[in-house]
Amino acid sequence: MKASYEKTNKQNLHILFITENFPPETNASAARVYERACYWVKWGHDVTIITCTPNFPEGEVYPGYTNRWYQTETMDGLRIVRVKTFMAANKGTVRRTLDFLSFMISSTIAGLFERRPDVIVATSPQFFAAVGGWILGAIRRIPFVFELGDLWPASIVAVGAMRPNLGIRLLEKLELFLYRHSVAVVALTNAFKSNLVKRGINKNKISVIINGVDAWRYGPRAADPALLTQTSLHEKFVVGYVGTHGMAHALNNVLDAAEILRKSEEISFLFAGGGADRDNLINDARSRALTNLVFLDRQPKEKMPAVWSLCSVALVHLRNSEVFRDVIPSKMFEAMAMGLPILLAAPEGEASEILRQNNAGLHVPPEMPSALADAIQCLSSDSALYTKFASNSLAAGAIHSRESQAHEMLKVLEKSARG
Repeated sequence: MKASYEKTNKQNLHILFITENFPPETNASAARVYERACYWVKWGHDVTIITCTPNFPEGEVYPGYTNRWYQTETMDGLRIVRVKTFMAANKGTVRRTLDFLSFMISSTIAGLFERRPDVIVATSPQFFAAVGGWILGAIRRIPFVFELGDLWPASIVAVGAMRPNLGIRLLEKLELFLYRHSVAVVALTNAFKSNLVKRGINKNKISVIINGVDAWRYGPRAADPALLTQTSLHEKFVVGYVGTHGMAHALNNVLDAAEILRKSEEISFLFAGGGADRDNLINDARSRALTNLVFLDRQPKEKMPAVWSLCSVALVHLRNSEVFRDVIPSKMFEAMAMGLPILLAAPEGEASEILRQNNAGLHVPPEMPSALADAIQCLSSDSALYTKFASNSLAAGAIHSRESQAHEMLKVLEKSARG
């Protein structure tokens, strides 16, 4: 695909991409933006990323960085512009809102002084980044593309961070305004597109580009020796949760499942990552005297395959909310590329349909620890079923290519740049 695209591409684009999350942060939006942009640069385009100093999810500056008003770096051919923000941990409402607003302001100001791009893109779920993208597009008369990574503000109501009120209704009006005034909307799921169409957004301006994975970065491998020693998970059937420990994930239910399985000595749980609920989970596990789980600190992006290598199955866990019917967690695709069976505990929706179509694992109802425990026991005891799911998962990972995703999004950007 890449070769044929390179032959037909006649005009290089200058793409200005606004995202609050970017490597060395390792959450889904950071990985998605970075990995696609690397392909665009390989294909001859210029990409400038406006982001902040890395601090997600703890709200603390990563080693080697400072929170300055303006600093630039080059990463794999990408020009990175980092701006100063008010930093807050990924929890609560007021401080996180100040964080979002500060990035909107500083990124917009920085964008005014960047070389004129052909198209401006901003990604959610950091909703106010999209506001900044639209403002820049309007001032500089440049097409603006909204990448819809989450239905915000609906998702913050779903996790209980805010209650439906006048403020939420005003944010929803602003949300619809952004959809209407963007040249194009790129939605990560078909359900997101359906939601927008039902709310009056022109379906012809919405493209669906489902998340994916750079399969060459991953792949089946033996457990990483150093991490194996660090975690003491030798000869264990490891249920791995890798990613943000946040309000959307209801991971206290996983502790409940671990408690149910505490007498099954061959089964262990691995929690790898950081987030708003991590300290609470650690304290809860300690208070229950759970010895069948391990917490591993957030790891750099290049070590994620090594983290996955410790796992026997990949746990994808979401709260029991209608909003999360529309979500396809990106960790599913990473786990598939590693050849791991998927254990999905989430509302019935697009993620469960992908799992079912590929026969790559088990789906259980969300926030039902007993059902989760039963599924884990099933996978750990039935080697034939486990092997079938692992094989199907690896095959499915090859289908959801980040390169293909980058190509499809670039077509949207080229069309938008032409007006």
